[in-house]
Amino acid sequence: MASSMKSDELPVTVNDSLKRQEQPKGSAAMTKRGVYAAASYMASAVLLIMFNKAALSSYSFPCANVITLFQMFCSCSILYALRCWKIISFTVGEPHTTSNNPTTLVPLKTLVHTLPLALSYLLYMLITMEAVRGINVPMYTTLRRTTVAFTMIVEYLLTGQKHSLPVVGSVGIILLGAFLAGARDLSFDAYGYAVVFIANICTAAYLAFISRIGSVSFSNFLASHFLAKDLLTIGLGWLLFGGLPFDLFNIVGQALGFLGSCFYAYCKLQGK
Repeated sequence: MASSMKSDELPVTVNDSLKRQEQPKGSAAMTKRGVYAAASYMASAVLLIMFNKAALSSYSFPCANVITLFQMFCSCSILYALRCWKIISFTVGEPHTTSNNPTTLVPLKTLVHTLPLALSYLLYMLITMEAVRGINVPMYTTLRRTTVAFTMIVEYLLTGQKHSLPVVGSVGIILLGAFLAGARDLSFDAYGYAVVFIANICTAAYLAFISRIGSVSFSNFLASHFLAKDLLTIGLGWLLFGGLPFDLFNIVGQALGFLGSCFYAYCKLQGK
């Protein structure tokens, strides 16, 4: 991944022929492609959470690592197929004439360089799967939203990066909402909560490795991730799986956390 890649570009490059086909449409074409990518990501993420929750909780499937293995295998297979069809490439400026050669799938130097990222992603996936098993979907989403706080801490420890007062305030609202919702969670499970927070730490480390290895800013990614996806996940999770007894203060906490994430997204998108 080239260090000159802009923060709003996808981590894979699109075939030059596709760019030429859409060039007459101007910048609107790029915007439309970005919308498609974001919508696809949101749909995939929500469906994965619903599937994982159903398999691990409703059907009591005992092996979360088996599900993780097959999901990663399917993801790699789809990416490889897209590369063979010359729709995407794995590196910027990759010659498409070699896209069907399995020996040049990923250079050894790139594999070694991204090994910490791969290991942190694997750990993040495994722990996240266990977190989905042990807690209801609405509270899982509410607690996972606090990942941004862990990410900010990791960024400060690694690079000394500081954030503006509005951003810190929005994260404070997210934390307050999560605390209020968790304090009145009538289905509270200490083990499930602990695993979710460990998953948050792993996610923060994973995003930090992405930032350091790829020199890509993920502020806008996190901001957009919070909104439609989280709202849809909470709604579907509540309807499909239940598991969260009604409590007014719990609802207020969840709503407060969501409003905090909206404020955070606004601050980031405005460059604050």
